[in-house]
Amino acid sequence: MTNPAVSLDAVEEAPVWLEVNGTPAVTWMCTPERLDELVVGWLHGEGYIDTAADILKMRPCAQELGFWVDVPAERFQTVEASDRRRVLASGCGAVTTILGSLSSLPRRKSALPPIDLATMRALFKELFARGTHYKETGGIHAAAITDGETLLFHAEDIGRHNAVDKVIGAAILEGRSPEDLILLVTGRISGELAFKAARARIGLVATPSVPSTMAVDIAKATGMGIVGRAVSGSPQLHQT
Repeated sequence: MTNPAVSLDAVEEAPVWLEVNGTPAVTWMCTPERLDELVVGWLHGEGYIDTAADILKMRPCAQELGFWVDVPAERFQTVEASDRRRVLASGCGAVTTILGSLSSLPRRKSALPPIDLATMRALFKELFARGTHYKETGGIHAAAITDGETLLFHAEDIGRHNAVDKVIGAAILEGRSPEDLILLVTGRISGELAFKAARARIGLVATPSVPSTMAVDIAKATGMGIVGRAVSGSPQLHQT
């Protein structure tokens, strides 16, 4: 029998829905905070927008957790007409990114950001130190965008891909392009996470864990770098 005097910590999780141009688009199971950033980051990753200026209207529902967003009709129709298939993702349920079509992703032309392993370890240390929910429960993921010197944007979420959408969305809302910056994630780098990063033209993705084979293929196809085991003594760099 559970001792009533002992409280069990739990990570908050809630459904949040999104309609784009009047059409149901997605329902996230997520940590219900920084939702504007989640919406904007997801819209970018799915190809509905490139910048915040592409959002014609964005309105939250007053009765429940949900959003209505309008984007240009031609942009909406292009995305909806593409060969998009729902995929049971390895970490966060169904996604609709075009994982099988690497040709839809932009090819980076810039050199990879410089990698200073000592600085990267320090940035990961700061990433974990900022984790309010991580300190409370330990059961959460985090992501950050950095210029290689400081953490520019940081987010936590029960879903690793939601955390990535939140930091990319934060950058877009501030008018800062994620292009050529570095994405730090606390969990493994899956194919769908790498797809989001490549779509944003991120220069480098790093994790204390490891990438999937699909993530490595995406990195090689787009010129993005991936660093696995980034805080260990033997980090692994995957690139073209």
